[in-house]
Amino acid sequence: MRILCLDIGTKRIGVAVSDPMGWTAQPLGVIGRKTKKRDFDEILKYITETKAEKLLVGIPLDSEGGIGTSAKKILGLMEEIGAFLKDNGCHIPVETWDERYSTADAEAHLIGADVSRRKRRRVIDKMAAVMILKDYLDNRDQ
Repeated sequence: MRILCLDIGTKRIGVAVSDPMGWTAQPLGVIGRKTKKRDFDEILKYITETKAEKLLVGIPLDSEGGIGTSAKKILGLMEEIGAFLKDNGCHIPVETWDERYSTADAEAHLIGADVSRRKRRRVIDKMAAVMILKDYLDNRDQ
């Protein structure tokens, strides 16, 4: 099953996708946040292009695993995305996954790969989405 993963930030949305078997995660792109309509159209476009069968959204839980202000905002946006997709004929399940530390993990990975600060800034969002999706794929059956 191909899964599309979103790391939703205030300025950008990182996008990653799994292979058709749901074993690996690859970076796909970054959506620069403009308006909800445009952002949701871009998400639908990625779903359609990749033939994704599930949408995974990273939720920024707090350090104890609770739902704070940021997580509530993302959960609300996730509901809006789900409604938008259904209204546009896209009936795929939308799930959440804990994304604590995904950006920090992505940054550490990129630093370890000796990626320049300038380039890291351009790819950090989609790499954070990769980290979320990879964690989901590695732990979903446990």
